[in-house]
Amino acid sequence: MLNYEMDPGLLQPLVPPGTMLDTHADRTWVSLVGFRFLDARVLGVPVPFHRNFDEFNLRFYVRRDVEGEVRRAVVFVRELVPRAAIAMLARAVYNEPYTVLPMRSTITTGPPLRVQYAWRLNRRWHSCGGTAGERLTLPDADSFEAFITEHYWGYTRQRDGSTVEYQVEHPRWGVAPAIDVVVDADLTALYGDAIASMLVKPASALVADGSAVSVRRAVSLPRS
Repeated sequence: MLNYEMDPGLLQPLVPPGTMLDTHADRTWVSLVGFRFLDARVLGVPVPFHRNFDEFNLRFYVRRDVEGEVRRAVVFVRELVPRAAIAMLARAVYNEPYTVLPMRSTITTGPPLRVQYAWRLNRRWHSCGGTAGERLTLPDADSFEAFITEHYWGYTRQRDGSTVEYQVEHPRWGVAPAIDVVVDADLTALYGDAIASMLVKPASALVADGSAVSVRRAVSLPRS
C-alpha cells in the first residue's frame, strides 16, 4: 500500500454524489494497492478458473454521514485485473473502473516478507513492491495506518450520475512499514499527467496481511 498526498482539486470531479472527500491530518490521500484474491466467490459460489488472481488499484478516500454514523469509504480510480470475466462482472454489478491486463505477483514469506505486483502495458512489464520492515501488528485506532486500512464501505458513481454504496466486512489488518520500496511503472499511462505528477514518491508505504473479506450487494443512494 503506497500512500501519496494528493491535490483535492484533482479528485473532486471523481467524488461520487452523496459523499465528500475524507482527510487525515487535514491532508487528502490516495493509495496504490496491490493484493491477491484467493478463493474468490460470487454469491458464495466459486467461479471456475477465476478463484485466485491479482489486483492492483489506485484508490482515494471519502465519507458519508448517515444519521450520525460516519461511513468511511474508498473510491477506485482504476483497478487492474488479469481476467476479462472478472472485469465484466464488476462493471455490470458495480460499474467499477476495471481494466484487463496481464498480471503476475511474487510473495516471499521470508523472513523478511516481500511482495511485488506487476502488470504488462505498452509492451513492457511495470511493477511495484516492498518489504515488511518489521513484524505486522494492529495499528492504533487513530493512526494514519488505521485510516488507510480500515474502510468498510465503498462508493461508485454510476453511468446515469447516481451513486451506489456497498459494505465491506473484514477484521482489522496487521500492518508494518514497507522498506526497499520499488516503483518501476509508467503511472501516467494509467492515470493521466495530472494525477501521475503527484505519484512521484510515497509519503508512506505499508505491507498489510489481509484477511477473509465479504462485499455486500450494492444499494443505490437516494438522489438529492
